[in-house]
Amino acid sequence: MTDNGAAELLARTRGDIAAATTENRFVDMLEAGGLPRERLVWLAGEEYRIVGSDRRSFALLAARFPDPPSGELFLELAQGEGQALALLGEFAAALGQSEKNLRAYDPKPFAQAYPAYLAQRAAFGTAAEVALAMLANLEEWGAYCGRTARALRTQYGFSDGAVGFFDFFAEPPPGFEERALDVIASGLASGEDPIEVARAARLLHAYETAFWDTLAEGLP
Repeated sequence: MTDNGAAELLARTRGDIAAATTENRFVDMLEAGGLPRERLVWLAGEEYRIVGSDRRSFALLAARFPDPPSGELFLELAQGEGQALALLGEFAAALGQSEKNLRAYDPKPFAQAYPAYLAQRAAFGTAAEVALAMLANLEEWGAYCGRTARALRTQYGFSDGAVGFFDFFAEPPPGFEERALDVIASGLASGEDPIEVARAARLLHAYETAFWDTLAEGLP
């Protein structure tokens, strides 16, 4: 890899992910105002499990890779998931769901493939794998969250507070791309295989797609 190897790897991986991206029926139906309210409860219930799992995964990564630049990045991501969990409670409350309801919600297996894979990489993968996976998928995830927040306001009458969870993820944390690239560059400099690093990002994208597909499953 060249001195710009991390940026080059990111660009190639983003291209691979863009080529593999399909329509998001869940968000499309949400924007059209045709999504059953029950599916919004699904969304809250699935995210409750995902955010809790991701917070533990990032905390584990911060413990495994405490030195800069990785430690600070993963610790910040873990803290962000904690903020998101509080915001999710407001969305759930707007749906008439308590935290007890969220805990009792029975998650759909394929909707949970994404956090399961992230937890696997947190335990057995590398800092560069996770940094690239998060960075390469961030734009698509953020766009879906932005579209979801707008649709919930305009089509379903949710307040700004109720959609704060989606607003939170619609924009990346300041400086995130630069710091994530530093983590990727550090991994590549230590001899990590760029093919393996990129594979983790593509798999994470596939599992994230499965999340959205599961939420729309069975709808006309």
